[in-house]
Amino acid sequence: MNHDIKDINLASKGNDRIEWAAKSMPVLELIGERFKKEQPLKGLRLGLCLHVTTETASLCRVLKAGGGEVYLCASNPLSTQDEVAAALVKFDGIPVFAVKGEDNPTYYKHIHSVLDAKPHMTMDDGADLLSTLHAEKPELLAGVIGGTEETTTGIIRLRAMAAEKALKYPVVAVNDAMTKHFFDNRYGTGQSTIDGIVRSTNRLLAGSVFVISGYGWCGRGVAKRASGMGARVVVTEVDPLKALEAIMDGFNVMTLAQAAKIGDFFVTVTGDVNVIRPEHFKLMKSGAIVCNSGHFNVELDLEGLAKVTEKRREVRDFVEEYVIKDGPTVYLLGEGRLINLAAAEGHPSSVMDMSFANQALSAEYVKRHQGKLPLEVFAVPEAIDREIARLKLKSMGYEIDTLTEEQVKYLASWKSGT
Repeated sequence: MNHDIKDINLASKGNDRIEWAAKSMPVLELIGERFKKEQPLKGLRLGLCLHVTTETASLCRVLKAGGGEVYLCASNPLSTQDEVAAALVKFDGIPVFAVKGEDNPTYYKHIHSVLDAKPHMTMDDGADLLSTLHAEKPELLAGVIGGTEETTTGIIRLRAMAAEKALKYPVVAVNDAMTKHFFDNRYGTGQSTIDGIVRSTNRLLAGSVFVISGYGWCGRGVAKRASGMGARVVVTEVDPLKALEAIMDGFNVMTLAQAAKIGDFFVTVTGDVNVIRPEHFKLMKSGAIVCNSGHFNVELDLEGLAKVTEKRREVRDFVEEYVIKDGPTVYLLGEGRLINLAAAEGHPSSVMDMSFANQALSAEYVKRHQGKLPLEVFAVPEAIDREIARLKLKSMGYEIDTLTEEQVKYLASWKSGT
């Protein structure tokens, strides 16, 4: 079996960690049990470009249990957990192409290794697999029945492709499912981002000024967690509605130029490019800590930062010191890559349970509706979203009410009034 991982001898450790994560993923476990019986993915080759973590391993095992032939590469050079990659190769026979810290050429070589398997379906976190397939392997497109996309950044890219009529097969926007972005983006990103910052710096958040660029679902989650740890949260935004929401949620809102002068910690979660630029770095206090929790490392203008820097060194794992010419000394975390996976372990498995349940059921949906889906980026069907929420509640031991026949009739009628 072809694969490219760091060390197969890490497999036992990886398997233990996968089993630990799986204990908090009951919805995916239930789906896996059904998949094993029904084999809904039989005969399907799935190309996965996802963060190679314990939670992703659980998804891979469910897809394989459902009859799928799974090939996996990393969706970020720093997010791979090498022991997990080894476990999937040794114990599950899944070809994995991922090494933590791989350089950019190796990263794309691994993407091509997955594409060489000629997948019938792609499963992305950031759309790198799909975009590479479209740009460099167009001869394989005829064999692809559809795909899924996990994150906001990927959805932005895919919708741009669809608008230009460049998208050649239907893609399910898993990120847009309520059981994904309401929970994964808000609670998962919120906790794991703080985890990555604290692990890499061991700095106290209480009493600090914590600047967050972007107040989408991820920004909301980070703001809530930072505030809960005693930080004074400042939000920078370009959307007046989101800025107003941040104010109503109790946070201070100002321009990034204003925030740069007072911030102790800076986190970008916008999905856009060059959010924090040299003019902002120059305004910062010496000792300011800067990181990104968006999917790609483009949110921080690293080229611009390098140009105004006179001295640069690594001071501890995942922490680089930049001494700016005639300016402050600032600290960059995790090479500007998503800090929750670069320096920590990503989202807790209990929240990824719902996200990857959406992935598994969306793959089944695409297979069942092969040839009948629109050539566009479309939402996870509401029935799937609600079923995942129902299963999650059940696994947590909660019960909810159901509508009476009278209530159903009332909600469907327009005749009842005051």
